[in-house]
Amino acid sequence: MAKEELMEFEGIVTEVLPDGRYRVKLDNDHIVLAYAAGRMKKHRIRTLAGDRVTVEMSVYDLDKGRINFRHKPEGGPSAGAAPARPRQQFRRR
Repeated sequence: MAKEELMEFEGIVTEVLPDGRYRVKLDNDHIVLAYAAGRMKKHRIRTLAGDRVTVEMSVYDLDKGRINFRHKPEGGPSAGAAPARPRQQFRRR
C-alpha cells in the first residue's frame, strides 16, 4: 500500500512565529500554520515574511502544513539583495 498522498500548495509567508513556525497565506486565501521541513533546517535555508513557499498538507488536517521549498525572488538572483561590493585588494609586505 502506498504512503498517503500529500497536497501541495503555494503561498506567501505572512508572519514568522516563535519555535520555527510560520503563518502562510495560500494562493486560495486560506491561512495555515506551517513549520520548516528538516531538509530546510539541515541546509540552513532562511525563510522570512514575504517569501514565496511551497507547503505540503495532509488531507486530514487542512490547518497545518510543512514548508518544503522556498522559491527564489522574481527578477533574478540579485533582486532585493544588497549591491555587490568591489573586492578589496590586499598587498603583501
